[in-house]
Amino acid sequence: MDPFPWRLVTVDIDGTLTLGHGWRAIAEAVGRVPDYEASNRRFFAREAGEDEHLVDLLDLATGQPVERIVGIVARTPVLAGIAEGIGALHAAGARAALLTHNPTYVVDYYRAKFGFDDGDGVYVAVDPDGRIGPPRGVRADKPGGLRRLLARLGGDPRTVAHVGDGWSDAEVFRRVGGGVALNSAFDDVNRAADRAVRTRDFREVVRTLGTISPRG
Repeated sequence: MDPFPWRLVTVDIDGTLTLGHGWRAIAEAVGRVPDYEASNRRFFAREAGEDEHLVDLLDLATGQPVERIVGIVARTPVLAGIAEGIGALHAAGARAALLTHNPTYVVDYYRAKFGFDDGDGVYVAVDPDGRIGPPRGVRADKPGGLRRLLARLGGDPRTVAHVGDGWSDAEVFRRVGGGVALNSAFDDVNRAADRAVRTRDFREVVRTLGTISPRG
């Protein structure tokens, strides 16, 4: 059997590990579905950029107790087999990291729950009473997150594979050795990836990664 070709696998969260979008569940819980849907309409019509859309999503949690938002995240349906897939990556000698525009409190939850080695998200302040502050100065920057992960974990981008479903993930595919578009609704994202996979089991993604050879 050929050795596993990747030393690091980076993974998006919303729409990739989740079944649906986690911020919709948050919008429903805090009574702001119209705000969520309006921002989505502008973004998918290309009337708003990713930075603006990200601020809109993060603002849904402003003023909420972080424990409440993390509780909503914990109840959001996700793919089967995430922890087992991460275990298989570790057994193959690879590390796994989250690469997402989610805030660090969501990244921390997923790391602890499923066994990811590291993660890069956006910083949103939480006040001493545990309430989430407004998103100030945040940017959608997954390439920057990739650089930060590589600085901490080491390694060559050519030995990194990324898994995601959105336009920002397609940017990452072009900067690493391989990419899997997972359950993506966008043809251009699927074309940018080395493989396009539709599954509800993360273990299938890990098996697919083992069939992809790193690009030069």
